[in-house]
Amino acid sequence: MNIEVLLTEAEIAQEFVESMEARDLPEKFFYWFPLSVRAWRELASGEPHRNLERSWDILSSKAPAITAHFPAVIPVVSFGSGDGAKDRLLLQALKREGKLVKYFPVDASQTLLETACAAAEDEDFEVLGLKADISSPMHLVLASDAAESPKLFLMSGNTLGGFDPFDQIRHIAECMRGGDRLIIDAEIYSEQAAAEIDNPKSAKFAFAPLASIGVQEDDGQIRFEIKRDERHAGMYLITKRFHAQRDLRISVSGEEIQVARGERIFMNFRYLFTPEAFHWLLEKHARLAVLSEVISADGAFITAVCSC
Repeated sequence: MNIEVLLTEAEIAQEFVESMEARDLPEKFFYWFPLSVRAWRELASGEPHRNLERSWDILSSKAPAITAHFPAVIPVVSFGSGDGAKDRLLLQALKREGKLVKYFPVDASQTLLETACAAAEDEDFEVLGLKADISSPMHLVLASDAAESPKLFLMSGNTLGGFDPFDQIRHIAECMRGGDRLIIDAEIYSEQAAAEIDNPKSAKFAFAPLASIGVQEDDGQIRFEIKRDERHAGMYLITKRFHAQRDLRISVSGEEIQVARGERIFMNFRYLFTPEAFHWLLEKHARLAVLSEVISADGAFITAVCSC
């Protein structure tokens, strides 16, 4: 297994300590601990995510046409690849058409990155994993530079919604060159989708990083809230906070962190978009061209194919 490390485990461990001290845990820590990975897999096994996977399966049938102008070898760079399950649907479709593929999964989670690499290698794809933080513009550039253009970039599972989408999509667009293609999905906002955010599986996933360092369920409460992003219409932010209900003394990487009763720890967030807002973000803000799109069967996700 070939993995190039841009973000070491020592660095991410130190960042976790600093984030706990700042009472603000960003996205990457929710896929770092083994307990977090198990909670994410349980959450991703639900019907909404299966519908999204079906959308990627439909889109995979178009993969040969999307990459028709590519040379003999097609580099596929997946930002926030996770376990690579949706990526492999496209890789398999290209392989069936006789295309040669080089796969570059990019993720901060060692566990998920190893899974993505191993599964692709089992299907005889050439793989180079990149352990990196996709919230870092520099890491995005370095990951992109792992292959020559034209490249097929992937970003699945509403990964965009785990970051500030204004900054993230602009940084991704800056990595693209003439002939490159980007396939990216987003979760569509609806009152039903917002109402279903606060459920036991979501709460378990949100709590997993804290549980991994010894915080108990009766030590506090996870609270969800939905807000509008006033920077543009049709963008909604799901926030999560842990409210401590007693004084806590937590050991993190050998350092003791004290959290007083009543303190809040801000968790990762998630954006939901109206289709109009998603189009605006891609076309007007990032100046990408939307070539085609697929809506999931339940109307919960939109997936777009873009060029720069």
